[in-house]
Amino acid sequence: MKTLVIYDIPEDKIRNKVFEACKDYGLEHFQYSAFFGQLSHNRREELSQRLRRTLGEKEGKIFICPICDKDLNLRIEITVTSGDADAEEIDRHVREAGRRKKARAG
Repeated sequence: MKTLVIYDIPEDKIRNKVFEACKDYGLEHFQYSAFFGQLSHNRREELSQRLRRTLGEKEGKIFICPICDKDLNLRIEITVTSGDADAEEIDRHVREAGRRKKARAG
């Protein structure tokens, strides 16, 4: 099942260890403090234990969320890069309309 890992950790050393752990488990780094990828239930549990040990008693929050394909298909992704905001906006509307149509159909 796909897994989303998001974290907010103020201490650089701990944050870097979380980053490396997510990479070790094959997750894709897609935003500053967010990883996404395929993990089995057992691998997700292993990762959560590793991250729990890594965070220890330090300040921070780690969110690990399994996502099924049905819910993943309903995601909305909004991306705007400088210089081509109009094209990105049009693409976003097209993608969202397609997802809504697909969600209604089944």
